[in-house]
This record gives sequence, structure tokens and C-alpha cells, in this order.
Amino acid sequence: MVKRYKEILRYFDNGFSQRQIADLTNVSRGTVIKTIDAFKALNVPWKEVRFLSDQELEEILFRKSDSLSNSLYLEPDFESLSRELLKKGVTKKLLWEEYVQYCDTVGKIPYKYTQFCVRFNRFLEVSKATMHFEHTPGEKMEVDWAGQTLTVEDPYTGEIHKAYLFVGALPYSQYVYAEVTEDMKQENWIMAHVHMFNYFGGTAPVLVCDNLKTGVTKHPKNGEIVLNDSYKEMADYYDIAIIPAAVRTPKGKPSAEGSVGKLTSDILARLRKETFHSVYEANEKVKQLLKDFNSRPFQKRDESRITVFLLEEKEKLRELPKDPFEYGYWKQATVQYNYHVSIEKMYYSVPYEYIHKKANVRVSKNLIEIYIDHQRICSHPRLKGRTGQYSTNPDHMPPNHKMASEWNGTRFIRWASKIGSNTETVIQRLLGSYKVEQQAYNGCRSILKLADSNTPEKLEKACVKALSLIHSPRYRNIKLIIQHIQDNKEEPDIEDNEGAILRGSNYYGGTNNE
Repeated sequence: MVKRYKEILRYFDNGFSQRQIADLTNVSRGTVIKTIDAFKALNVPWKEVRFLSDQELEEILFRKSDSLSNSLYLEPDFESLSRELLKKGVTKKLLWEEYVQYCDTVGKIPYKYTQFCVRFNRFLEVSKATMHFEHTPGEKMEVDWAGQTLTVEDPYTGEIHKAYLFVGALPYSQYVYAEVTEDMKQENWIMAHVHMFNYFGGTAPVLVCDNLKTGVTKHPKNGEIVLNDSYKEMADYYDIAIIPAAVRTPKGKPSAEGSVGKLTSDILARLRKETFHSVYEANEKVKQLLKDFNSRPFQKRDESRITVFLLEEKEKLRELPKDPFEYGYWKQATVQYNYHVSIEKMYYSVPYEYIHKKANVRVSKNLIEIYIDHQRICSHPRLKGRTGQYSTNPDHMPPNHKMASEWNGTRFIRWASKIGSNTETVIQRLLGSYKVEQQAYNGCRSILKLADSNTPEKLEKACVKALSLIHSPRYRNIKLIIQHIQDNKEEPDIEDNEGAILRGSNYYGGTNNE
């Protein structure tokens, strides 16, 4: 069988799923799973083994390198090396170099660096020694929720609510961010990330999180990890790779876990007897304690978290986008006959060619984004205030509607005033009877055009009669009056805008209504 361990691990390191790797390398999925599981067990970064051949990888992955243990090779004293590893600035690479120098002096063959690391990691696993993680500045961020909560009391009702502490950490400098939220739901989870990025002044290419449902939809033992849609949107916006820690393995994000523990003692414990009346009030106190925490020197080092962050890590972070990410949720809508979609009882225009189409609409605090067939068609500032408002882009209108959009209430009133004061009153009342003025334009135009098909004088006379019967006459009322006026001798039946029938005095037998 052709060995493809190197290809399998390269694809795995670049985030391909096991099924994709099997297809790309033309090997069975079982072989892919076996290879990846063996690689994970080594606990060695890909960059440390990427230059090995498939045969060398096979020896390391499946422990055939044990045959190398003979009198020619010097077995390192891993117990003493593990104690050295805990000291400041000491790395496995440095220990290996010292080991090689010692082998030269005693005439023994040293293990290669990769074999040295594999054996060292096995020793640490067996002895359950604490591993010393080597971190690169600006390489990753880790996030988590604190298990302990704060108390927030409603100042009006006295009702007690729990508040939750979000914690983010940079593993290299151990610089920490913390924020109190009213719940652990998706919006607060994502916006806490955004606030953390702003606090750090940048992002890292990798973010390690827990497997909570607001972030991770699916994390199978074998198979592709599925992120929550909104969480993935945020990650795409900041160009971040989100890597959930393995299920039930808190050591997968040791910096966040450690920071949670420290902040539980340093912040939450200090606030345990305090009752806050808002999340804002709690956050103001947390900000003060967090500043003190980040400024305090390490126990075994003279530097503080903020000192290491500012001097060594901040410049390594990636620049933030111009505008911060806005959390949004999705709704489905159909483009109506008037080429608008209805979202939260507000109306937003879409190019008229999409009438009757189904649209997916992303709703955020300040923006409405409309997608059709997975393409972003248009966007609008989100309307706020009274319901029933319209946001209409003239470019979305059919040609004949564009002409109509050039009209406004002032122009209709000015046109009506040239016909007569009563016609002007009818138009003013019609414009004022709608929540949205534009909804009255068709009616105004229809009434005023009656002067063309009849005469301005007859229209003015009909308006006088209509106003005596109805507060706000409509086109159908005016048209009915004009049709029945014959030298002021015949008065029509007239419908008001509520649907009632208003009849002239002649119907009731004269002015005495007898």
C-alpha cells in the first residue's frame, strides 16, 4: 500500500475534514482516522514533523521507533528535564540541544528532535507532569464563561437576576479581558467577542472556545466540526479560524481556564457581597478590578500581563476592520407586489425584478440586508419608531413608478390651490389621513385629474359638496358627486371612508327629512 501519511496530515493541519482527506488522498477513511488519531496522540505540532518522509512518519506514528532503543542511543533523563522545562524561558528545543551536546561528550547517538519530543511527551503523559506550552505572540485567543455568577437586582421590582462573566485571554502574554452579561445567549456571546477584540486592539488568526451551543452546533469525535451560523459569520468577518477544544478537555484552552480560575478569585470573590442594580454598573466595577489584575506582576516574574502585552504581543495582533461586527438574525420574506419586503412591520424596497421571490433577510441593530439565491441584493438602514414606515430606493422602482416618485405633498397642494380652496382642503386632508404620505399620492393625482376630464369649476363645486358630508373625501366620493350634479338639482348618494352611505336631503323628502 502506498504510504500517504504526510499528505493526510498536511490536509488535516489545513482544516480539511476526514471525508475530504480520504477523497483527496484516495485512501480509506479508516486509514485517515487511524493516522490522525495517532498524530493527535503524539501531541507534536505539524511543523515539527512536516519534513519527515512517509516511512519516518510511520515509525513515529505507530511506535516502530522503539527499535531504535539500543546501546548506540542515549536515553534522555526526562524526569530531570521535565523539572527544567518549568523554568522561565526553557523550551524543549533548548533541552534537546543541550542533550545533543552531552551525547557528543559521552560518544552516544542522540535522538532526532522529533523523536526526542515524541518520547518526552509520552513521559509527560504517563507521569501526568504539567506541560509547559510554548506560545507565539499574537497566535491565538481563548474564550470561556466563568462558572460563578454575579447578582443583579432590579431597582424597581427588587427581583434578583443572575449575571454571567465572559473571559478572554491571550495565551502568550496572559493578558485578560472580562465582561458581565445578562445571559449566555448567542447575541451576548458574540458581542462579548467583539468587545474583546476592541479591548485588545486586534485579533489573532486562531480562536479557541468551548463547545457551548451558542458557538458550536456539532463536534463529533470523528468528523467535521459545525459552527453556529452567527458565530461563523463573526469569524468570517474578522478572518478568524475558530477551533473548539476537544469535548470534556478543559486543558484544550488552558489560558482561558486558568484566567477564569484567577478572575473567580480576584474579581468575582471580591464582588460576592455586592449587589448591582444593572449589568452596566457591574461592568464598571469589573473594569476597575480587571485593570488592577492585568497590571499586577506575575508571581515568579517581574513583568505584568499588560507589560508583556504592550511590549511583545500587541503589535503582533492583526488589524481590526474599520467597522465592528454587528450581530444579526435571519428572517424569510416574500417580495410583495409593491417591490418591498415586510420586516418587523417596516417595509424595505427590493429591485422590482424580484417581485414574488423568496428573500433571506439579515436583521441587525442598524442594518437590513436582503439576500436572494444566496446573493446580497441590497441593504437599508434599519427603520425605527412608529410601525408602517417605508424605506424605498428609487433605483428599485419600475420606470413608471420613478416618475410618480418625483411628486410630493407640497406639489399636490400647490396644484389643488390653483383649482380652488375647497379642492386644496380635500387634498390636505387626504394627505394627512395616511401614516405614510406617499400612500395618498395616487388618490391625490386621481382627484386632481378630474379637472381635466370635466372642468376645474365642476371639481371645486364637487369638493364643496363632499366636504359638507365627509371630513376626508376620497376619489370615489368626488367622482360620484360630479356624475350626479346636474345644474344643482340632483344630489347623489355618497359613501364615506368608513363604508357608510350618506344620502342627500332629497332622499329624505326635503330639508325637513320627512
